[in-house]
Amino acid sequence: MRTTIRFFAAALAASVFSLPVFAQDGRDTLTVYTYESFTADWGPGPQVEKIFEAECNCDLEFVSVADGVALLNRLKLEGDRTEADVVLGLDTNLTADAKATGLFAPHGVEAPAVEVPGGWSDDVFLPFDYGYFAVVYDTQAIETPPSSLKELVEGDPEQKIVIQDPRTSTPGLGLLLWMKAVYGDGSAEAWAKLKDRVLTVTPGWSEAYGLFTSGEAPMVLSYTTSPAYHMIAEDTDRYQAAKFSEGHYLQVEVAGITTHGADNPLAKALMEFMTGPGFQDAIPEANWMYPAGETSKPLNPAFDTLVKPDDTLIFSPEEVAENRKAWVDEWLSVMSD
Repeated sequence: MRTTIRFFAAALAASVFSLPVFAQDGRDTLTVYTYESFTADWGPGPQVEKIFEAECNCDLEFVSVADGVALLNRLKLEGDRTEADVVLGLDTNLTADAKATGLFAPHGVEAPAVEVPGGWSDDVFLPFDYGYFAVVYDTQAIETPPSSLKELVEGDPEQKIVIQDPRTSTPGLGLLLWMKAVYGDGSAEAWAKLKDRVLTVTPGWSEAYGLFTSGEAPMVLSYTTSPAYHMIAEDTDRYQAAKFSEGHYLQVEVAGITTHGADNPLAKALMEFMTGPGFQDAIPEANWMYPAGETSKPLNPAFDTLVKPDDTLIFSPEEVAENRKAWVDEWLSVMSD
């Protein structure tokens, strides 16, 4: 999940002779591109960095951008010049596009200990967490939340929602796909109705959730797991996720090794580490998602109280890659009118 932002400088470029990159103290360096909330002080990044560096005696450097779609956009812009060894924070809605760039290499991790809804089989990307998109609402502002996507679309335009841009944000893209999964060819008309309820469209999740918790809008596009943060960290059940009768769209977040990082043994080491407790224990109460790998402890009981979708909605990576531009263009045409 996705606000303190912590930027790390990109790793020193390898020489023309492809010599290894070293930190200033002489340790090998691994450069990981990810999203801002992962590297925030409250995110899993600091915990992961501390534990992994102790195991590898290396320097793990994060380079962060606003959100998951922005990761792929940056990688496309950099191309073969990228300094990223690992990209962490894409999701399955982007993996086909990511593979098509030719900038990713097989991860080489045999029989990884991962478990996500629907199973997993991919030799390029490995999942590190998963969750379901949801409309999170303020119970002090809304007595009766929408119980379906249809009720959200056709509801009171005075009750606003903050959403994210599908061109830069994986939750924003998730809502677009959720709408398409439910409304199909009628999604443009649905967006035209929902537009009146949209307070603003933010580039990423962090900005949207910040507006929501500051009281700018009573609803925000987030995750079914978001209320767990407020229950565990803030001891309040004020913010809740609305359960939708049509089902909820699934997000599986993944990491992959770039062709630039394929010759760096630390890249595979991180991928292996990512599926175990050293990484996975940080996911539930720092990224506020469900862990996709092995943990050393059970989930906090607060997770048992969260919305459990009756139906899981998801398009295949190939379907998304084939239609994403047209669907985003459709969204943009409606929202720009």
